[in-house]
Amino acid sequence: MHAMSNFGRCLVRPAMTATLAAGLALASAPLGAQTASPGCGSVALPSGVYQMADGALTRTFRVEVPDGYDGSAPLPMILVFHGWGGDENSILGDAVVTETASAEGYILVAPRGVGSEGGDDNYNSWTFRGSATGLDGDGGKICDDEATGDYHYASCGPLGTGVAQNSCSWTQCQTDDVAFVGKLIDEVGARFCADNDRIYAMGGSNGGMFSWELGQNPAIASRITAIAPLIGLPHRGHLDGPVVPDMPVMLITGKNDPTVPPGEWEDPSFTTTTDGDFFYYTGATAITRVWSKAANCSISEPAAAVDVGIEGVECRSYCGSEGLPNVMDCRVETTHEYELERTWPLIVRFFDAHR
Repeated sequence: MHAMSNFGRCLVRPAMTATLAAGLALASAPLGAQTASPGCGSVALPSGVYQMADGALTRTFRVEVPDGYDGSAPLPMILVFHGWGGDENSILGDAVVTETASAEGYILVAPRGVGSEGGDDNYNSWTFRGSATGLDGDGGKICDDEATGDYHYASCGPLGTGVAQNSCSWTQCQTDDVAFVGKLIDEVGARFCADNDRIYAMGGSNGGMFSWELGQNPAIASRITAIAPLIGLPHRGHLDGPVVPDMPVMLITGKNDPTVPPGEWEDPSFTTTTDGDFFYYTGATAITRVWSKAANCSISEPAAAVDVGIEGVECRSYCGSEGLPNVMDCRVETTHEYELERTWPLIVRFFDAHR
């Protein structure tokens, strides 16, 4: 998201790892649905890049449908949100993502965020709690502004008088991203045959942070079945639980991530980063404890280990150790990288387990 480089923030790109060992293949998901979207029965549209109106903006999104899709059977849908400065191809450009989703019968929808002003061609981003105002959940700043560059977008107005209250502001103010997601679900559902009761959200880095917002915001949460934030955490103090108390979440972070570090296991007070930018986030334990309590899981004992069968991936949960519990804290031996060959099949398995 915003690790410092010679030109400021870096754009996260997928890191490739060794192919998953045989025997980790996913179980095929049934194609049945409780609520078919209006697009069911229409002429089957192909995978491709599409556009839609969002107020004065024209929004771009990529759709990938499974092989053999004919528009007659409602399919589950995964919304995929790119990282800061990315686009619709940032995650879907990896073959493991599209091939796994096709094999398991999922429609993928990857929208493009918008930039500072004038559309979606300048450091596209997703706005979530605190990211545009620059304020944490307690009214303080979300960064050490004396050590962090000023990334605030022109669309957020002058510092202190517009949306941006300080130079820690770092995402767009052109449109309401949460409202856009609702419009996007409607738009895709009108064009494609989707299961409205199985709409999932995942994102990487800035997109992962935004996926927490989709579970915390009452304007959209009831339309989302489960979320899977990847190397993305809420800003410090924004420890809201899910609007839907039992909403499943699987958080995946990098153990050695200097940009959005998870902190130590069982440390709910961790908030800082260690790279060239000093932005403050909640620790992985803090946010998963809040969501675990919302799911009626006890946090009085340390989280139990959950064996997901993937080398280099350690998962724990306060909600038990069997299967894939409702709330999972998973950590990968990596830095601020997506590691999609390991993380994406696990994300799809998690979504498939929570209907």
